[in-house]
This record gives sequence, structure tokens and C-alpha cells, in this order.
Amino acid sequence: MKKTKGASPKILSIDIGGSHIKATILDDKGALQMDYEKTPTPMPSTPENLIAAIHKLVKDFPPFEFISTGFPGYVRKGVIKTAPNLGTEAWKDFDLAKGLEKELGKPARVVNDADMQGLGLVSGKGLELVVTLGTGFGTALLVDGQLLPHLEISHHPISKGKDYDEYIGDKALQKEGVKKWNNRMKKVLKVMKTVINYDTLYIGGGNADKLTFKLDKNIKIVTNQQGIKGGSRLWLPDERHDLITSIPTMVE
Repeated sequence: MKKTKGASPKILSIDIGGSHIKATILDDKGALQMDYEKTPTPMPSTPENLIAAIHKLVKDFPPFEFISTGFPGYVRKGVIKTAPNLGTEAWKDFDLAKGLEKELGKPARVVNDADMQGLGLVSGKGLELVVTLGTGFGTALLVDGQLLPHLEISHHPISKGKDYDEYIGDKALQKEGVKKWNNRMKKVLKVMKTVINYDTLYIGGGNADKLTFKLDKNIKIVTNQQGIKGGSRLWLPDERHDLITSIPTMVE
């Protein structure tokens, strides 16, 4: 798909979270073309309800040519495999990319939300890990700027039968309090450092600002706003990862 000469294609970039859906318009360099807009994630969060909420959120947005969406679950070629914080049974094997294309009339790509954040955040040098602290625990791993196959680390046991979502997710923070949650985060970051041995770790998500202990020099706190520009990178022709579908990329 070719760009109009002299014009930068516009990408609708959507971040689906357990509590809110956020969206903006980007150019092909990842620069924001408008302020973020958001709406509560509908309950129940069925595919139909969520797509309707997205349509309502973006109906007055400026024109766009492409759609990029970060989804809180395991995604393969635009198809949802798991959605633990939204209701996996309703989402299992739902083709969200095709659903958005049908609803909004533009080519769409859908990836894990942490993966999209990672594409927007990393420096592109070495082994970089992105984690998001929110409703659950999201992760993305990249080598020299390229996504590695997504791993649902959040569902691996970390303590006494609890997985990461249960151990340090938002419900755990509310139940245990900030002090105990920070002690748990120290343990989690030690595990990440030992198991992954990253060059740089980026921590984002709504609860990142709850961290109270001193972080290593190669750990950076980031914002969702910094990460959403990853939506533009999903459409670059030089991106090599298993998230790309057969939809044409933007080329000169």
C-alpha cells in the first residue's frame, strides 16, 4: 500500500486496558497528531461490546489509513487466544483484526499490548525487556529493536501457586498495600534480571509510579504515552516479527 506523495499516512493507535481504552492518531514516525482520548472498558468486555466502544470513541477522530491495536492477552496474527483480564472464553479465537477492519473500514493489526508498548519504547540496542504494571503484568522482549515471540510470563507461578498477575497485579496492590507490593516487586525484578539478563528494562503501566525503592541504572520508568507510538511501527516494512499478517505494509 503506497503513501500519498508528500503526505504522511495516519495510524489510529488503540491501547486496550482492563479499565480503559485509549486512542490517538499517529503519523508514520510515531508522532501524535492529536491528544489522547479514552473511554472505560465496557463490562462485560465481550468482543462486540469492546468493538462498539472503540467505534464510539474514535467516531469523531481525524481521518486515518491504518489501525494498530494493543490487546491485553495472547495474540497471534490478529486472533485472540487468551484474554485473562477481559474474559478468555468470550475472546478465544476471535479475530479482532478482522472485527476492527469490518467496523472501521481500514486495515488493522492487533498485537499484545506490552509488545506494542515495547516497539514504541526501546532504543533498539541489545536485549530489552518491557513490563507493564496495571490490571495484570505485561511483558515484551526485544533484541536490537525486533520483537521476540510473545511469552505470557504473567501466568507463570511466582509464589505459593500465585502467578504474576495474582502476585503483583492491581488487585494484589489494593489488597496488600503499597509497602508489601513493593517488596513483591523487588522479588519480581530480581527474577527478571536473573532469568532474562536484559540490557535495559522499561517499566510502564498505571502502577509504575507506585514503586518506592531505588532501581538499577539500566531500569527506566516510562509512560503509556511514550509507548503508544509503537502503533506506527507495526506498519513499517522493515519490521520482522510473527505479528505481521498478510495485509500490505506502507511503502514508498
